[in-house]
Amino acid sequence: MPTLLTLHLASIFVLLGYTFYAFGAPPETRRRVMMITGIAALAVLVTGGAMLHLIHVPGTPGFPGWAIVKVVCWLGLGCMGAFAYRRRAQADAFMLLTLALAILAVVMVADKPF
Repeated sequence: MPTLLTLHLASIFVLLGYTFYAFGAPPETRRRVMMITGIAALAVLVTGGAMLHLIHVPGTPGFPGWAIVKVVCWLGLGCMGAFAYRRRAQADAFMLLTLALAILAVVMVADKPF
């Protein structure tokens, strides 16, 4: 579990770092940044799913609500790199949305409200 958590957090840092880099990066970096954010997003999904499997309590039906919110945040963060290159005019709004999604994901895992 500590190895999964370390890989999960490292992938999140890479995903967020390169997503914010994409908002100010020159257009010729698009291919490399999109590859890195895609690999990082996949690593976040795989390690998060593995940890969720490890903490699942037998006998409880369904998928926890907080995990569904985190998957939605993951989808949003995974798309932000592409939006950063395609919609330069709205970069400020997308950066704010990226930050809000990251904070929401942290709150969901810290509190597990539902």
